[in-house]
Amino acid sequence: MNIPEQIIARYLARTPKSQALNERARRVMPGGDTRTGTYYAPYPAYMVKGSGATLTDLDGNQYLDLLNNFTSLVHGHAHPDLLRAAMGQLPDGTAYASPMVPQVELAELLCERVPSVEAVRFCNSGTEATMLAVRAARAYTGRSGIIKMRGGYHGSHDLAAATADPEADRGIPDGLRQNIYFATFNDLDSVEMHLREHADKIAAILVEPVPNAGGIPIPHENYLPGLRALADRYGVLLIFDEVVTLRLSEGGYQKIAGVTPDLTAMGKIIGGGFAVGAFGGRRAIMEEFNPTRKNKITHSGTFNGHSVTMAAGLASVRNLDQSAIDRINTFGQILAKGFDDAFVEAGIAGKTTSVGSLVQVHWQNGAINNMQDVARGFQDAGDLPYLLHLELMNRGVFAAARGEFNISTVLTEADVQRAITVFNEALQYLKPHVAEVNETLLL
Repeated sequence: MNIPEQIIARYLARTPKSQALNERARRVMPGGDTRTGTYYAPYPAYMVKGSGATLTDLDGNQYLDLLNNFTSLVHGHAHPDLLRAAMGQLPDGTAYASPMVPQVELAELLCERVPSVEAVRFCNSGTEATMLAVRAARAYTGRSGIIKMRGGYHGSHDLAAATADPEADRGIPDGLRQNIYFATFNDLDSVEMHLREHADKIAAILVEPVPNAGGIPIPHENYLPGLRALADRYGVLLIFDEVVTLRLSEGGYQKIAGVTPDLTAMGKIIGGGFAVGAFGGRRAIMEEFNPTRKNKITHSGTFNGHSVTMAAGLASVRNLDQSAIDRINTFGQILAKGFDDAFVEAGIAGKTTSVGSLVQVHWQNGAINNMQDVARGFQDAGDLPYLLHLELMNRGVFAAARGEFNISTVLTEADVQRAITVFNEALQYLKPHVAEVNETLLL
């Protein structure tokens, strides 16, 4: 067998129960899964237990978790403080048709920490958070247009999912797509071009300050301040999607960059492992949702501000103080350097981009300024990202199939070094196959 066949055969041999359950799942769910991002070929391993930094699958295999449910589990699995908070709320009921005390406490903490947030509302996902932030911007400005970055990910609602590719955008109404203006991340001119021509139609600029699902291109020093200046010059709002990047400091990436948006979308870490989203910003904008207003925006939802989510989320945010953030950010940089060194040692063209506790692997050595640069590198790498992911799993390290890694507070320095060692071994194993895919990837 060649190397790809060997990797797949070992994966199949390790996960027969997952394979059987996947066949069963395919009969009742398209493709056997209910989250596009968790699927990978030949089938995903089914996880049945998480404890600290360790995942266990249906076949009893254990993995060092460097994905943490796509960054949401910043304290790892079954953290005792978060469990106590959630279980403490359960005996008193889970949801009432009324406001609840934990909502106020978590809202106060977010308003205290995040520079742009003077008032906040809760929802149930990052998708809802960006959708409602956009609606707030449209209501406040009276305009419909949104500038978004090509390749940026902001959830699965129609506006967020639009790509400018009609084939990929099947199911998204043409009328909605006409209100979306695509710009290029790290390119202020591409943003200003739309503003010069259509400022009277544009409500807001929507951007993830560091695009995590977009491959972590790092914003140039003048980029985010430049977006703020353009928004002010042309009278549009600036929305930061900090669903992922909120973990990078107590006040999110906006505090690191020193740039205050008008609205911020949040999620993941603020739910303590439960479904959550939030959006907040300037009080004048958020007043659009005030239920005492005659022309209010109606924003309801059976599980908005769910009591267990709020209790666990409050524990999560309180445990993620700046010292905890500094520690995981340091580990993230150690992991990134270790992966970079592994590429050099293996003689393979590859590197990471990283910010704090977030790390992305790339199969290229060129400049990575935007999501198009990221995509080109993956296209040139053929099946290598897929095979690396499976080989890491065969060796007990769990990450995203697209090469995304992140650090939780329960990870130890020994865990980080173990991940680097396994990554190095996996690259060495793959090296003979690299030339078959693209010989220019060999240094």
